Amino acid sequence: MNRTHPQRNGDVATSGSTESFSGKRGCCHPCGAHTGCTRRPLCISVVVLLVLVAALASWLALALLPQEPVNRLCTAPNNKTGFLCDDKVTCVPASWVCDSISNCRNGEDEQEQLCGDLPHSLPGHLVFYCRSPRSWVYADQRCTGMNDCGDCSDETGSLAACPPCGQDWWSCSPVHYEFCSCIPRRLCRDGIQHCLGWSDEFLCTA
Repeated sequence: MNRTHPQRNGDVATSGSTESFSGKRGCCHPCGAHTGCTRRPLCISVVVLLVLVAALASWLALALLPQEPVNRLCTAPNNKTGFLCDDKVTCVPASWVCDSISNCRNGEDEQEQLCGDLPHSLPGHLVFYCRSPRSWVYADQRCTGMNDCGDCSDETGSLAACPPCGQDWWSCSPVHYEFCSCIPRRLCRDGIQHCLGWSDEFLCTA
């Protein structure tokens, strides 16, 4: 005698069932293709994450692009080469840069990026290299009449390209090492020899 057993809920669906394995339980369809997909929030999270990663990559690419250097060249009050502060108004004399005194409002003339490896960290217009490769002075110390390089290369020769002595100077061959080819006229007729031929005492007038 054949017995029939009633099927319990949860048994595998018969061949005549219209529900497939791709229904709510398995969600084998691509995300969004089935209205009952339980993985849809996960897929949305992945899309949002990809958008954020792309945005971050774009920001990093822009940040790593070489920035155009700020033009800091200006003419200081002494009519010499200077350093332009961030306010685009204040022009600090070259020799005041990296002197441990902040002359710009925000102290940009003393920042580590500018002063960390002198003179290489300075903009080129602030530096004058002497005849000796190891010696340098600030650009506004060139053509001042004073022997700042120690070999007068900041005052004489083709590197310096200085004009002749001005009206406040007397042209001669100085005997003191601090001068190069001129002496200040205020030293004339002071009873002290400053020129080899004593012209500062007999010819020069202050």
